[in-house]
Amino acid sequence: MTGGSNGRGVIVTGAGSGIGRAAALAFAAQGDRVLVADLDAGRADAVVREIGEAGGTAVAVTGDLSEQAVVDRVAATAVERFGGVDVLVNNAGIMDSMSAPADVSDAEWERVIRVNLTAPFLLARAVLPHMLAAGRGAIVNTASEAALRGSAAGAAYTASKHGVVGLTKSLAVMYRKNGIRANAICPGGTATAISVEADRTAHGPAALGPHFVNLGRVSRPEEQAAAILFLASDAASNVNGAILPVDDGWSAV
Repeated sequence: MTGGSNGRGVIVTGAGSGIGRAAALAFAAQGDRVLVADLDAGRADAVVREIGEAGGTAVAVTGDLSEQAVVDRVAATAVERFGGVDVLVNNAGIMDSMSAPADVSDAEWERVIRVNLTAPFLLARAVLPHMLAAGRGAIVNTASEAALRGSAAGAAYTASKHGVVGLTKSLAVMYRKNGIRANAICPGGTATAISVEADRTAHGPAALGPHFVNLGRVSRPEEQAAAILFLASDAASNVNGAILPVDDGWSAV
């Protein structure tokens, strides 16, 4: 793999908006072919059109990435259209309601873990055979500031993003001798469409409130995408298992 216009096959999840959209556009702008995976068909198709109008190559696959059948379709489509998978960006995710552990419902816990942690695992497992056959590959996971501390989200989201860090490090160790690298970014506050529906009077939001004073500057999605592109490029050829905060120093406070 190279860092420039090389026509790599790239999968970006959650690519219909926010960080994922910015990453998909940036990969396409440097000549990579991009599979835009998103739950929302309209947003995914819009990104594909935008890439095509700029002279790039992209295809959309829509569906719930926590479902194995959708993951299989994503991997199969990338292999069919691009001849393989050079880069996987596990970016899709959902927020929790900032619930404290005693207040998290089974439904919230299972949904957040399934989307934020199980889906990246399923996607990595699906593309690894193709990367192993090629002897190369880069996986970049979107973790979170919540992966570095216990005060940036509720119990379910925090646990899911800590899990993403563990998954990233496991991938890095297991496949470093096979030419495959795995790294993660930990975004701080970023201007995206992700929303939080929380009862501010509940224990979780009330307990977390004082810890957000050091949030730092809210970043643009393009700033997060730039870090993703770096980690997926040959400029980061010896970077493996790194957990990179992209948070204006929030994690340093």
